[in-house]
Order: sequence, then structure tokens, then C-alpha cells
Amino acid sequence: ELEWEPAAVWPVWERSRATLWACLEARRGGSFLKKKEKEGERERGGGGKGKNGRQPKQSSRDCRVEKREMRVRDLGLGFDSDEIVLFKFCVGSCQSSRTNYDLALKALLENGSLPRRTARKVSSHPCCRPDRYEPVSFMDAQTTWRTIQSLSAASCMCMG
Repeated sequence: ELEWEPAAVWPVWERSRATLWACLEARRGGSFLKKKEKEGERERGGGGKGKNGRQPKQSSRDCRVEKREMRVRDLGLGFDSDEIVLFKFCVGSCQSSRTNYDLALKALLENGSLPRRTARKVSSHPCCRPDRYEPVSFMDAQTTWRTIQSLSAASCMCMG
């Protein structure tokens, strides 16, 4: 006799249901993913307003998360799946996050104070990188649910 544990099945059902709703909404021109993102912002306390009641301004060049729908197979991790997932990644400049260290290092590189072979290996500015990651789940070609840990950027910050 086959036994199943509801607690073990529920996460698979939830992911299947979310994928199904996303497909149905996409066919109707809906915005399932946008609704889910807004719900997530509210849960995390994101989307807050500044002192003057407005959203804080962010330059289009600032370090931030961007999102693209991608085929799992195109991620280059060797998974056999044509399923589309939302991949989040970091883009933008960190010029406003430069420290005295970054400014001094830049000057040393420009005035030739550091040996040339060392200078080629040094970065004199912070980089926009994920500071938190999210897992991504999908169904592979053999109809097995897969979860890739730490695949997608949850948030970004200037590092280095």
C-alpha cells in the first residue's frame, strides 16, 4: 500500500500551483509575478516611503536588482528544462559608495606608485554584487522538481 505524507507533498503542490497560476495569468495578459513581488515587498517591509511621504529617489545607475525571465537551460548549469524562471541579478554603479581607500588606491594607480603587474589585478572601486540570494525551483524534463540554492539575487549592495 502506498503511503504519502501531506507535509512532504505540500511544497510541491504550492510550487506547481504558483507555476500554473503564472501560466494562466500570462495567457490572460495578467501580472501574477508583479503581484507576488509586491506581496513580498510588503512582507519584507520594502517599498517604504521617505520622510516626505515619497519614494526615495534612486538613480538609474545606482546598484540595484534587475529581473529577467529566462529558460532554465540557458542558465548554463546543466539542467534539462525549458521551464521559464525569474532570474534576478545585480546591475549598476557604486561610484557614490567609494571610500577613502578607493580614492587613495585610484590615485596610486593613476600616478604609477604601484607596480604595473599589481595594478592590473587591483580594482579601485566597489562592485555591485548580491548580498543575499534566493533559491529557484523548476520542473525538469523528467518532471522532477529541482531547487537550485543561492541562484538568484534577493538584494544587492556595493562591495569591495
